[in-house]
Amino acid sequence: MFIIGTVLLVERGKMDKLDKIFDSYVSNNLFKSKSILQSNYSPESILHRGEQIETIASILGPVLKGERASNLFLYGKTGTGKTLSAKYVGEKIESKAKETGGEGLKFLYINCKSKKVSDTEYRIVAEIIKLLGGSVPATGLPTDAVYTRFTDMIDWKKQNIILVLDEIDQAVKKISDDFIYTLTRINSELKNAQISLIGISNSLTFMDNLDPRVRSSLGEEEIVFPPYNALQLRDILKFRAELAFEEGVLEEGVIEKCAAYAAREHGDARRALDLLRVAGEIAIREGKKKVLLKHIDMANEKIEKDKMLDIIESEPTQFQLVLYSIVLLDAQRGRERIFTGDVYNTYFDICAKTKNERLTQRRVSDIIAEFDMLGMINARVISKGRHGRTREIRLMLASNIKDKAREILEKGLDL
Repeated sequence: MFIIGTVLLVERGKMDKLDKIFDSYVSNNLFKSKSILQSNYSPESILHRGEQIETIASILGPVLKGERASNLFLYGKTGTGKTLSAKYVGEKIESKAKETGGEGLKFLYINCKSKKVSDTEYRIVAEIIKLLGGSVPATGLPTDAVYTRFTDMIDWKKQNIILVLDEIDQAVKKISDDFIYTLTRINSELKNAQISLIGISNSLTFMDNLDPRVRSSLGEEEIVFPPYNALQLRDILKFRAELAFEEGVLEEGVIEKCAAYAAREHGDARRALDLLRVAGEIAIREGKKKVLLKHIDMANEKIEKDKMLDIIESEPTQFQLVLYSIVLLDAQRGRERIFTGDVYNTYFDICAKTKNERLTQRRVSDIIAEFDMLGMINARVISKGRHGRTREIRLMLASNIKDKAREILEKGLDL
């Protein structure tokens, strides 16, 4: 009886703690509308992007007269307002078309990084069909048949389709640039409908690596989105914070600190907004009545950890295989040095175990260089005398995320 009573007391204590946690969220009113700080929020006005928005509008304007707009390519670093600006103009132009009673106009948006569309050309076209209100089987049809279904769906009447392919570089990385060429050439097969493409990429050199035919057809018009500076980021944060937080809950200097952090990260407004939102969430968890400067530091640490894990989870299979090889060697060797050849030998064995195609040592070396650029590893070129040069590799993942990274990789590779 004594044991049962003790267990009940312990369980009741746990429930009391849960009540306190839930009560802190109910009673704490730091946020007025947290969704305003999230990346999918569309503000009524977009600060410091007027020039780019006007240029997009002038390029897409001809669709209001039933003409095809030029294909457009938007590029710039993450969080510079590319997607926000494209969607903003798309919503406005659709609204204007309805007002004026013009020809049919559809604005379709696809994020090519999304797992449900990025793996194959088939899935991308299937997603376009879905956005148009149709459907095709998840697999099973020839790709040509899916394209035929797509053209049949849009060409039954006179209309203009504006198709946005966000993070288009991710799809090309996983598939090839053939699907872009096919989409840009579809207009020659249409009798009534017309398609205009908007490609969006975070890579400033993406177009350089495309087939010349694709480059000329996609890049009819190009707009560069420069990074925001600290003052512009402060304006954006202040504008959103007034809508998102209750009055007076931000400690003096919080906005400026967020802006400074994001300006240091190449002017990334998305990161600045994430910092502010996560800092608010941390303050609530701590039961504070204000978002303090220290919460920005804590939010920055949390976001860095989450961002690295997101990158690892979204990488293609071959990238995961190479990274898993490095993670394994790091765990096995501790402080011992790891060289490119060691990574390739381990990668070779894992490919055999998982029945994956093996890339050449040169291609694996290129992938290692990409991980170095992302900050996941440090790859230092060293000379081995007459044996040539190699790279000494150190895993740079923080100790608190190594286990989680390994878990993600093992799940992704079915190990």
